[in-house]
Amino acid sequence: MVMRQMRENTKWIMLVTALAFVALMVFEWGMDVTGRSAGGVGEIGRVNGTPVFYDEYLAVYRNLYDQVQLQQEEPITSQQVSEMEDAAFDEVVNAILVRQELERRGIRVTDDEVRQAAQFNPPPQFAQNPGFLTDGQFDFQKYQQFLANQADEALLLQLEAYYRDVIPRGKLVRQISTGIYLPDNLLWQRWRDQNETVEIRYIPLDPGQRIPDDEIQITDADVRSYWNEHQEDFEQPQRARVRAVVLSKALTAADSAEALVRAQDILSRLQEGEDFAEVALLESSDEVSAAEGGDLGVFRKGQMIASFDSAVFAAPVGEVTGPVSSPVGLHVIRVGERWGQDSIQASHILVPWARSDSAEIALLTMADSLETLGETLSVTDAAATLGMETQEAELSTEFALLSGAGQVGEGADWAFEEAAVGDVSPVFETSQAFYMIEVLSTMPAGVLPLDDARETITEILRFERKMARARETGEELVRRIRSGEALPNVAADAGLEVRPAGPFARNDFVPGLGRYNAAIGAAFGLDVGQVSGVVESPSNAYIVELLARTPADSTEWLGQRETQRQQVRAQIEQRRLQEWLTSLRAAARIVDRREEVLQPVDESAPLPQGGFGF
Repeated sequence: MVMRQMRENTKWIMLVTALAFVALMVFEWGMDVTGRSAGGVGEIGRVNGTPVFYDEYLAVYRNLYDQVQLQQEEPITSQQVSEMEDAAFDEVVNAILVRQELERRGIRVTDDEVRQAAQFNPPPQFAQNPGFLTDGQFDFQKYQQFLANQADEALLLQLEAYYRDVIPRGKLVRQISTGIYLPDNLLWQRWRDQNETVEIRYIPLDPGQRIPDDEIQITDADVRSYWNEHQEDFEQPQRARVRAVVLSKALTAADSAEALVRAQDILSRLQEGEDFAEVALLESSDEVSAAEGGDLGVFRKGQMIASFDSAVFAAPVGEVTGPVSSPVGLHVIRVGERWGQDSIQASHILVPWARSDSAEIALLTMADSLETLGETLSVTDAAATLGMETQEAELSTEFALLSGAGQVGEGADWAFEEAAVGDVSPVFETSQAFYMIEVLSTMPAGVLPLDDARETITEILRFERKMARARETGEELVRRIRSGEALPNVAADAGLEVRPAGPFARNDFVPGLGRYNAAIGAAFGLDVGQVSGVVESPSNAYIVELLARTPADSTEWLGQRETQRQQVRAQIEQRRLQEWLTSLRAAARIVDRREEVLQPVDESAPLPQGGFGF
């Protein structure tokens, strides 16, 4: 029975093995399945003299593309394609650097190590395979039986390749992270910071609000002196002023109405007797449950989106109900079984919130028309021809945002690397919109001129002087409190508010106080009943009184200490690995010849291209 189930799952298992292998290479080490190239277009770069082959780069790009596509409903945008192209090249470079380092260190793997790993350390994704579970737990006996009886050479070779790659890399990680020592006092301190809590009351002095601006005088000499002494604070990245036209992808009322009509039609068909599972397979956009006839399995109250959860637990057993609206779409629901008030088995058919076919065609046609007009007209004229509005914005090499389009890195790259003043871009795409920009002016990187910085400097100096005055006031209040006057009375005399806070831990964000600042530190440095001096945060000043402290539970800490040690060690190993890889890249001779070598891909080729699709 077990082996039959294993064989029935062989195709799935092979897929999981391949995905595990690919994920390791792409997201941790950045290589294709073989680690080699078949030639193809040929060399597109070099790493310390080692060629970067197009086939290797393409394999990583394809895997990145597939991963991203699985994680989002919308088509991949041209900006995402550009980002994935760069990420794929970087990952291949990383892979070559790692292979070079393995060779330099003489790290190898023996046949016996492969056999031992295959027998006792299955790929992580295998742990979720139902064929290897007994009472919900991974069963090594079932797994080892599977290996002993598996006749599929392709799968065994794939597993061997996985271990021959993973084991040397594991040895490399151990070498890089050797010497990590985590004493108990460090672990206890981390635990305490997360679990010790305090309750306080505090007086916010609010210098920015309570002291009028006209009471603080800032001279031109003050501003000039500050600017001269803080040049590094006013360094500016390269910037471009652009005029943009944005074509939103947002759903219209007509799109929502069409989704509702479709959902109601599905509901009617089911009420007239059509089979729920068959309709789900054909109509539901939730592909995972659709393959199971819409079945969502058994779930508890509170696990689902609120609107769905309320509707499904109110629905009669065996009846089809809906449509129920949620952020992802409209649901037609059928409850199969109910256990008490908090557990249920249900199925659904999801009609997503999406543009209608006609709206999609109209949107793409408009984007196509906009791009065509932009070849001969300014953005202003192209937008006017199509009855669209324009906006102006400043983009920089560090921050590129357009209202309605979101982050526009692809457009910013074009503006800084390719365009001249007056040039009009192609139409670019983000997840929110299509957009086209015209460069109005450019500004090189450098120090912000004094006249441009004057207003900011004035505000900085004004707040510093307000803070100094608030500090003097606060020190007098602290003196009175420590002399025996009650904190609330002193605050009332000064026209100040007393606020409570807590319980909170050292790592928490505390409304009114913030996070990781002097006020939080002061709260944990006091004894119960003690009052702090004036403590300052970047935007306020406070007087803090500790009301109560709940120490961290040392017994509970001891019970989880080794688990914590493993988690912290893994975090440090990951950080060291990233730092090591960064230093390896910095010292490497990396040549990127993609722009020189690669030509536009044939539109008939199967590689996804992003863009408009027309």
